[in-house]
Amino acid sequence: MPIYLWYLSVIVVALLISVPIFSVLMGIFADHQDIWQHLIDTVLKDYILNTLYLMLGVTVGVLIIGVGCAWLVTMCEFIGSNILEWLLLMPLAAPAYILAFSYTDMLSYFGPVQTWLRSIFAWESIDDYWFPSIRNMWGAIAMLVLVLYPYVYLLARVAFLEQSVCTLEASRSLGYNPWQSFIKVALPASRPSIVAGLALALMETLNDFGTVQYFGVSTFTTGIYRTWFGMGERVAAAQLASFLMVFIVILIVVERLSRSQARYYQTNNSNQKLPRYSLNFFRGSLAFILCSIPVILGFIIPSIYLLNLTLSNQEETLNDSFWELSKNSFILAIISAFIAIIVGFFMAYGQRLIPHFIINISVRIASMGYAIPGSVIAVGILIPLGNFDNSLDAWMMNNFNISTGLLLSGTIFGLIYAYLVRFLAVSFNTVESSLSKIKPNLDDASRSLGYGAFSTLFKVHLPLMWGGILTAVMLVFVDVLKELPATLVMRPFNFDTLAVRVYQYASDERLIEASAPALTIILVGILPVIILSYRIARSRVGNNLVKN
Repeated sequence: MPIYLWYLSVIVVALLISVPIFSVLMGIFADHQDIWQHLIDTVLKDYILNTLYLMLGVTVGVLIIGVGCAWLVTMCEFIGSNILEWLLLMPLAAPAYILAFSYTDMLSYFGPVQTWLRSIFAWESIDDYWFPSIRNMWGAIAMLVLVLYPYVYLLARVAFLEQSVCTLEASRSLGYNPWQSFIKVALPASRPSIVAGLALALMETLNDFGTVQYFGVSTFTTGIYRTWFGMGERVAAAQLASFLMVFIVILIVVERLSRSQARYYQTNNSNQKLPRYSLNFFRGSLAFILCSIPVILGFIIPSIYLLNLTLSNQEETLNDSFWELSKNSFILAIISAFIAIIVGFFMAYGQRLIPHFIINISVRIASMGYAIPGSVIAVGILIPLGNFDNSLDAWMMNNFNISTGLLLSGTIFGLIYAYLVRFLAVSFNTVESSLSKIKPNLDDASRSLGYGAFSTLFKVHLPLMWGGILTAVMLVFVDVLKELPATLVMRPFNFDTLAVRVYQYASDERLIEASAPALTIILVGILPVIILSYRIARSRVGNNLVKN
């Protein structure tokens, strides 16, 4: 393929992926004053305040747990620290809405916790005692914190692993104790990574639908769904979606500014041993307990509970419906993952061949989808697809008296398109990372031997990138399997996935039926978490204990 054709192709693909983003942004200028004024007078204030409260609560929670646990398992030696290094990533496998449904059932009046308390204390009814409800703002914050802190933990841990040994030893020579070294040296140097992890956690908070909907917390995500399906106002829904994108843009800007205004350079290499503090029995036990709590609450308890429900009610859980849902979900995830990796590879390789600023801008805009909530992407896709279907139907009726109906809206094509827009950044960034590690002189050597761009791609680049490609496929596969908001809005009629059915069953208080789909999502999500943890552990060789 000539270079100019590759140039045009990358731009065209980037524009197609960017259509939903621009579609939502154009909703700002739509004239729909009546319904918008109704939203302002009634619910808009609640959407804004609840979204801000949710973000604030999640920020505090993920920073405390993520940064604290990352420092303890990275810089301190205590019993179980090596196991906790990867266990602390496990809650990434469990979507927040699954935790919300599980804990609600466990803590309900007829759940195991209250039943056990009544049997112990001989209470006969709810009038004999008081038990807190988690179906509120605080409960939603807790569920989101338990599954989102790994974003901060992951990047903070990598930053701590990469920090300069010389810098740490210099801080100790100045008389700093471990706490002072953490506050005055390690934390400032790791701030860009921590802020990047926090931005990812907050973007996922804005994307959440199942948790806040189930707990009755009105946010922009639930508002978009209600406005579109409850009120039938797609323009107003688009305007709400564009309003939500303001929060996303602010997060992106804050994350970029954090990295640009604070630059820290490391002087060591990854093979240099990182000194660790050896904690005594009391401090080590305390560190073990503190690091175990988020793992137990965010992964072990809900997984065991769902496993028990699934195995105890196999006739209701592992039935034909479950296998049909699994087939739908896995087929969707496989197709979406392979399309995403092909498009992501095409754009990353095009950027390598043609490092022009227009290509760079096009690629960056197209890969913004991961920062945008699934409900916003769904709105951004349904509007242009609906307009296309209606225009085509009207043209066919006028010219041939044939009604084409809805060809793209509410189809598998539209749903996969939504997944591609949402998760292209995952495949693109993973492929780009692997591609950037291949030295350009290999390309020059290949060209000097008479190989073109395509031959170089297949004979040189692909063999060196299989690990990154498989990682990208796996990450997109799991993300598609867990995605709820976009799937709920975009799925074809009578076509459900594991995530949608978990939400529907739980909303109807039928958690037994929801247990098997929920458990499947968690188990599949464990695979990339294990691989990710393994790669991090290999990023630095050995640990040198420092007695404290």
